Amino acid sequence: MSVVCLESLTFGLRHLVLAADALGERLMLLTRDPSYYAYELERLPADALDVVTTDTFDTDGVTGLLRGTPGLRGLISSTDTWTLIGAELTDRLGLPGLDPAVLRLARDKAAVRNRLYEARLTRGRAVESEGSLPELREALLKEAGLPAVVKDTAGTGSQNVWLVRDEPELDAALAEAAGRSLMGRLFAEPYFGGPVYSAETLSWQGQTRLLGVSSRLMSPEPRFREEITAFPVGFPEEQRVSLERWLGDVLATVGYTDRFAHVEFVLTTTGPEVVEVNPRIGGALVGEGMCRSLGYNVYEAVIETALGRRPRLMDADLPGGPAVAFVLSYPEVPGVLTGVTGLERFADLPGAPAWYPVKRTGDPVEHLADSRGYVGIVYAEAETAELATHRAVAAANAVQVHTEPFADPSTPRPAGG
Repeated sequence: MSVVCLESLTFGLRHLVLAADALGERLMLLTRDPSYYAYELERLPADALDVVTTDTFDTDGVTGLLRGTPGLRGLISSTDTWTLIGAELTDRLGLPGLDPAVLRLARDKAAVRNRLYEARLTRGRAVESEGSLPELREALLKEAGLPAVVKDTAGTGSQNVWLVRDEPELDAALAEAAGRSLMGRLFAEPYFGGPVYSAETLSWQGQTRLLGVSSRLMSPEPRFREEITAFPVGFPEEQRVSLERWLGDVLATVGYTDRFAHVEFVLTTTGPEVVEVNPRIGGALVGEGMCRSLGYNVYEAVIETALGRRPRLMDADLPGGPAVAFVLSYPEVPGVLTGVTGLERFADLPGAPAWYPVKRTGDPVEHLADSRGYVGIVYAEAETAELATHRAVAAANAVQVHTEPFADPSTPRPAGG
């Protein structure tokens, strides 16, 4: 029996393989570039899974390939980029999956905000314009005011997101956006001030379980670069129950009744405000951290939901484990990655720090304002998320990421990340 993974997040394949084995399934990874998963593949036995190189953007080609896959029982699509392709494939092949219309809604940040606004689950609606950028500018100032956030309706990894606090910043953001290639449409929404978190949830048939909340420490304004994450944040029980109820309402309003969700939100002075609803398990080392901190391979639930089966994690009594934290390591200047130093100091630091590489020597690093720019992740653990954060930051401070200038600044280069 086979379960197919249509691309994957950078980390998590090892847990997926273990989960598939435990459930008596064989995992197949479809990918355009196996080297993207080199860190995990190099640490797995050669026969641990089937890796098939194919154009994963070619929906018709992948459909034909999967029709010829013996014993195909489910498909996993855990990335923003391939969410809608995965939805189309499950629909074509009659595999268990959510209604593609629900996933199309979830991947449209403006539509999600307006749906939540209509349900009175957010104080602000999306501002869009069918016309030119000057018309969007006028509509934003009239309907939402400043400060506001201008962003891509289908963006990912904090790319193409601008905080605009005054009209000069708004004009600069719109001018910059005019030269960008967007995955969706440009829109604006109110800026909600406060600490940012991500709720890691699992839902089945409309019931939602809050597995925990990740902290999201960001770069200083006006950028939204992700830098430090810890799990699980220790909320008072009453607040945790309230958040779980609110998250259930948010997901039900979007129609997201099954599977993992990674819901970013801000805790404002008047309560939580959604930033975005991601129809997948969390990226970077969120999945890894959940496995360790909960004492449970949460990827078993990824496989079970792909098979159309109620995940046992919905009802499991979790044994627990250490709290975790990780720091994304960025170079100070763009250029070609030449190496990372300081990792040898981890042996003398608390928290069992570890290095998870994302880029390799020789890779270009051009974009330092968003998550395309980090080259690796420093991980650490402790008794609480707060202590784990301190340990991860201490270990990350020992790391230096080295780049050298690009040979010819006028020569076109592939985008990093």
